[in-house]
Amino acid sequence: MSTTVWIILAGALMTYLTRVGGHLVLSRFDRVHPRVEAGLNAVPAAVLTTLVAPAAISGGPAEIISLVAAAVVALVWGGMMPMFLTGAAVLIALRHFIG
Repeated sequence: MSTTVWIILAGALMTYLTRVGGHLVLSRFDRVHPRVEAGLNAVPAAVLTTLVAPAAISGGPAEIISLVAAAVVALVWGGMMPMFLTGAAVLIALRHFIG
């Protein structure tokens, strides 16, 4: 197998072990401390920020316009899925037409 396949398999294994490990650790407690729960609830926003920030800082016009379109959709409809789909669709279209 190629190196790329091994990297993908290793990443999948590490992701699985991380998730299982987190579940095993948290399942030992009867209840989760409110600060731990608040930290865990903040993880999706932190991950989204790490994905969006590089495109916002170093992206071209297509990336900036798609981020603005996604932000408008998020503010108007408030859902994550419409925001992601709009951002992806606008980015794909603009990269196709603008280059």
